[in-house]
Amino acid sequence: MNWHTFLSDKLPILTDNWLMFVEGAWTTLWLVTSALALGLLIAIPCGIVLATSKRAWLRWPVAAYSYCFRGTPLLIQAYIFYYGIGIQVGNLPGIEESFWWPILQEAWCWALLTLTLNTGAYTCEIVRGAIETTPHGEIEAAKAMGMSRWLMLRRIVLPSAFRRALGMYSNEIIFLLQGSAIISVITIVDITGVARNLYATYYEPYIPFMAAGLIYLIIVCGVVLGARGVEKRWLRHFKTQPR
Repeated sequence: MNWHTFLSDKLPILTDNWLMFVEGAWTTLWLVTSALALGLLIAIPCGIVLATSKRAWLRWPVAAYSYCFRGTPLLIQAYIFYYGIGIQVGNLPGIEESFWWPILQEAWCWALLTLTLNTGAYTCEIVRGAIETTPHGEIEAAKAMGMSRWLMLRRIVLPSAFRRALGMYSNEIIFLLQGSAIISVITIVDITGVARNLYATYYEPYIPFMAAGLIYLIIVCGVVLGARGVEKRWLRHFKTQPR
């Protein structure tokens, strides 16, 4: 293979369209970041309910939500929300005249909802597991100090659980980032969407998708380094001090 000819023929695909990849990366980052933040708002109370509540009317809806979103593929969820619920909502009388319509007619709205509910379900189980593995000694010490149930949860259980869950949650961030590539099928021009569009334009699959893969690797590297930095800071008191 003549590499000089190959590069001269293929590299213009990237050099002429690099701005599209920048915009696609921004779309991916803000959707994933927003979904993670909103997913945490769902996951923390749901995880607390699953780990601590004995009320069936609270546990069963949360367990059903977690089971459904962890038991079905993200692609199916995206199709259901965008092509199913999204279209049906648009057909409701008066919805197009409401102030919600400019948002509901956009694909990113349904992509964000899909990613949020998906990561919320997985993170919910991470929170539940972290709470249930709280050392019994910490619970007994809090009770001995006369802490109420909610004070103990806020000051002892949750901080301890968050430290244990950090490693698993960093994996969830990476899984959601990788899974977000699926939203390109509902017209979102994210990193994968840009690669698909360039493939359709130039009929060249390797260069666009290799570039997309490289961008994902760079983002994942940033996530891993950031998670390690946070773990080092939060868990430094567990390390044995040299004598």
